[in-house]
Amino acid sequence: MPSLIHLIYASVATQELGTEQLTDLLRQSREANERVGLTGMLLYSDGNFFQVLEGEPEEVDKLYEKLHQDKRHTQLTLIIREPIVSRSFGDWSMGFSNISLNELEKIEGLNDFFHGGSCFAQLDAGRAKKLLAAFGDGRWRAKLAGPKQPGA
Repeated sequence: MPSLIHLIYASVATQELGTEQLTDLLRQSREANERVGLTGMLLYSDGNFFQVLEGEPEEVDKLYEKLHQDKRHTQLTLIIREPIVSRSFGDWSMGFSNISLNELEKIEGLNDFFHGGSCFAQLDAGRAKKLLAAFGDGRWRAKLAGPKQPGA
């Protein structure tokens, strides 16, 4: 059985992506990731990416390095890189949908990764919920901008 890791990162898009651009990005990513055995989840909101990648360490690290060169991303920030026993998104294929909070509550399997709450929108106070909350309200973006300058 191969060793597995998950890597979670956040980044800022260099330009706002529309539905057509996101759909194309996901089609390309899905095909490339399937070839090398990567799974995961990608969130995109208001020009910001938050992604969980799962797979063999060499392939996950290779993709993360490729993302550093991708002109669609800036301020790429590693949040977590650690070994995992099994995949949380093994049956997921990357897709795109404009979705409401009410619709999120109905997605089968979405909460499995987060281990708590009855749905994605009602997670307990675990690590994943804190990360997603920070992503959602922009607290992580302030840290990406660098240290506050004296007198600022």
